[in-house]
Amino acid sequence: MLRLIARTSETRSARWVLPVAAMIAALVVVSIAGAAVGAAPWSIAKALLWTPLSSDFGRRESLVSATPFVFTGVAVAVAFRGGFYNIGAEGQMLAGAIGAAWIGPHIGHWPRPLAIAATVAIGLIFGALWILPPAVLKVYRRTDEVVTTLMLNPVALLLVSALLTGPWKDPETGFPESERTATAAEFPRLFADSRIHLGLLVAIAVAGLCWYVINKRTTGIKYRAAGLAPEASRFAGLPVNRLNLAAALSSGAIAGLAGASEVAGVQYRLTQGLSGGAGFTGIVAATLGGLTIIGSVLSAVMLGVVRVGSQSMSRTLGVPSQLGDLFTGVLLLFMASILIFRKYKLGFSPRFPRSEAAKDGAKA
Repeated sequence: MLRLIARTSETRSARWVLPVAAMIAALVVVSIAGAAVGAAPWSIAKALLWTPLSSDFGRRESLVSATPFVFTGVAVAVAFRGGFYNIGAEGQMLAGAIGAAWIGPHIGHWPRPLAIAATVAIGLIFGALWILPPAVLKVYRRTDEVVTTLMLNPVALLLVSALLTGPWKDPETGFPESERTATAAEFPRLFADSRIHLGLLVAIAVAGLCWYVINKRTTGIKYRAAGLAPEASRFAGLPVNRLNLAAALSSGAIAGLAGASEVAGVQYRLTQGLSGGAGFTGIVAATLGGLTIIGSVLSAVMLGVVRVGSQSMSRTLGVPSQLGDLFTGVLLLFMASILIFRKYKLGFSPRFPRSEAAKDGAKA
């Protein structure tokens, strides 16, 4: 009979074979969906993954789209490696955006470096504050953080909607958007002819710092141990509760920085569609990257390419742009499903295995 057999050790090839297999399977599903609306299957795959990389504009826009995915992907990976299952990066990102939109219009008279630093700091603080209640409930009351962090996502969306249709509504245009942030608080663009902004460098710096701490410092070893084996870590004398709390707050702060980056670098104000589902896309990036920092960054860039490709695909092929979201969602499902093969492999066993007593009787 076909069954799962535990691997003695994880094969190196599984780290890249499984994500590639998930991508191919997701492309097949999306191509079939595209064919149902009249597009050639090959053209769907080409538009999603190749077209954005075939021009300077597409490559630059892919990096702009990938910037919040890098933040949220790293945030999710950091939390998961520390034993905290953060499914609320979307809400934490919106909290960081609220903070940046609140402080941005009031620091126009500050020196630009100080104004940018304040925007970054407020994004970190608001993101950490948003995840604090689930973190405290998890650490001290053993409440399932998957439920609490997930439930705070719609709360953040409703809070944004309440602000933009209430006190923060633009009094001149009547549009549901906040006051434009001050020029001093805007992230500078890295290139004159593109929208790539300082947030990309900040995202890379944050990812590099997280990788260094988790993989090269003694603190990182304790951090990972508390995530992998909390009871054994407690027996060894590690402060597991404190490490879990640090994992949660670090994750929320990084996700909050994604929101501040979008306000200060792209939108320049708070809008209802600011996140674009980047928090949930970060979960896909982290899962596809094997919950590693480097893997999450690479996956985030790939998903940025898909985001730009889905938008151009809608114009050139006349298909819904939601096919890009379908690809991301299906990719997460396939990746989550086949991750089991990193620890298990398929094997065969006798349909009716003989008991040890029967074997001894046969020998006698």
